[in-house]
Amino acid sequence: MSSVVLKKQPQSEQKQVLSREALEFVADLIKRHGLGLQRLLQERMDLTARLKRGERLDFPAETSEVRSSSWSVGEIPHDLKVRHVEITGPVDRKMMINALNSGADVYMADFEDSFSPVWESTVQGQLNLIDAVRRTIEYRSPEGKLYRLAEKTATLMVRPRGLHLIEKNMLVDGSPAPAALFDFGLYLFHNYEELRRRGTGPYFYLPKLESYREARWWAEVFADAEKTLNLPHGTIKCSVLIETITAAFQMDEILYMLRDYVTALNLGRWDYIFSFIKRLGHDPRYLMPDRSLLTMDKHFLRSAALLLVKTCHRRGAYAIGGMAAQVPIRGNPEAQQKAFSKVREDKLREISQGFDGAWVAHPDLVPLVKNLFLENMPGPNQLHVTHDNLTITAEDLLKIPEGERTAEGMRANMEVGLRYLESWLRGNGCVAINYLMEDTATFEIARALIWQWVKHGAALSDGRRVTPQVFEEELSNVLEKLKNEMGPENYKLLKFELAAELLRKTVLNEDFIEFTPPIAYDYLG
Repeated sequence: MSSVVLKKQPQSEQKQVLSREALEFVADLIKRHGLGLQRLLQERMDLTARLKRGERLDFPAETSEVRSSSWSVGEIPHDLKVRHVEITGPVDRKMMINALNSGADVYMADFEDSFSPVWESTVQGQLNLIDAVRRTIEYRSPEGKLYRLAEKTATLMVRPRGLHLIEKNMLVDGSPAPAALFDFGLYLFHNYEELRRRGTGPYFYLPKLESYREARWWAEVFADAEKTLNLPHGTIKCSVLIETITAAFQMDEILYMLRDYVTALNLGRWDYIFSFIKRLGHDPRYLMPDRSLLTMDKHFLRSAALLLVKTCHRRGAYAIGGMAAQVPIRGNPEAQQKAFSKVREDKLREISQGFDGAWVAHPDLVPLVKNLFLENMPGPNQLHVTHDNLTITAEDLLKIPEGERTAEGMRANMEVGLRYLESWLRGNGCVAINYLMEDTATFEIARALIWQWVKHGAALSDGRRVTPQVFEEELSNVLEKLKNEMGPENYKLLKFELAAELLRKTVLNEDFIEFTPPIAYDYLG
C-alpha cells in the first residue's frame, strides 16, 4: 500500500469502501493498465491533429474483415434479456431506491454525466451500491418518510466515469487514479460475490469510447479483473454508449473487441453531437444550426440510429435507444400531456427503427415507455429486425442538417448550460431545468455550439455575426436575467460567475477544449 495515497480520508461509515484490500485491487489494475490508457488518450489527441490537417473520418480499412465476417457476441444473461425501459440517474441514496423500484427493466447507477464527483459523494455512492446489492439500502427523508426496496427491482448496471477523467483524491505511484478504474474496481471488488449469489452479475455501461482500441483495453481490464478474482471468463457484462462520432464508424469493431462481455449498444444523442463538433467543428463545412433543430429525424442522426440497430442485431446484441429527459409538470395537465406526447412520438420512432428498448430520466415515464414497447413490439426484443438492404455511408453519418442560427438559440444554450454547470459546481450533477432532466452533456453541447459559431463568425438570423464581442454581450444579458430572477443576494450565494468564467474559457479558446469536467473538477472537493 506504500504506492497508494488518499488525499482525503473517508467518513467513518465509508471506511469499508476504501479498505486496504479494495484499494490494492484498484491500484493493481491501474499499474497494469494505466500506461495503456495514457497511450489511448494520446491517440485521441493525434486524431484531432490529423483531422485538422484534412484527414476524413471513415470506416477503418484495417478492420474490414471484422465488418464483413460472421461472428456474434456471447450469451446475454437472463436478467438483461428484456430491456424495454432503462432508467438512469446518479448514485444518490433516495434516487437509487426510487429508480430500482420504478418498474424499469434496468437501472443504470451513474458516476458519470449525471454525477458531480465530489469526493464524499463518490465514496458514498459506492457505499450506496454495496447496500443496494445486498438489498439493505434505506433512506429516511427529513419529513420522516422511509424509502426501502420493493420485492421486485430493476437489474442494476453501473456507469463508471470516462477514460479521460481522473480521481484526484487517490494517488497511485504519485499520480491521480484513472477515474474509470477507480469506479469500476471498487464496485466490482465489493459486490461480485454477492451479485453472483443472487443470480445476477457485475454489469457496466461504458461511456464515451472513441475507438475499438479503447474497447479492447476495457476487454483486457475485464479479463484481468476476472482472473484476479477467480471469476469465470465472461462473468462481467457491459453495454457501450455510442456517443462519439468516431465510435459510430467502429460499432462492429467495438462489439468484436468486447464480444465475450458486451450485451448492447446505446446511442447517446447530445454527447454524440458534442463529439461531432469536437472532432470536426474546426471545419466550416460542419457548422451546426440551432440546437432545437438537431432532432433525431435529421439525416445524420437517423443514419447513426439505423446503423446501430443493424450492427447490433447482426451480432446478437441489443440496440438501446436514447433518453426521454422529460420530468413531470405538476399542476399543468395540458403541458404534461404535451410533454408525454413528445416522448410517445420519439419512442414509437425508435420502435419502428428496430430498437429493443430506450432510456428514461424519471420514474413517471417508465409505465408510458414500457407500455409502448409491449404494445408495439412483438416479443422481448427485435433482433429479427436486421435492415439487410440498408447501406449507411460515411457521407450519411457526416451530413449536416440545414437551419438557421439565432440569438435566441445562443442565449438558450447559455442559460441552460450555466444553470447546469452552476449546480454541478455545488455538487449536484442531475438537474431539472425547464422540465427536462439535464446532465453534463447539456453544458458540453451548449458550449460546443457557441464555440463553433464564434470560431467561424457564424451569421445569426438577426444579421449579426457571432464574434467574441457578441458572445460577451449576450452572456451579460443572460447573467443579468438570472440575477433578476433570483435576486442579487441569492445570486451572490450561487456559482454563476464561476460557471460563466468556465463558459468563457471553453468558448473563446482558439482550439477546442476536449472536455469541461477536468477543468471544473479543480473547484470540487
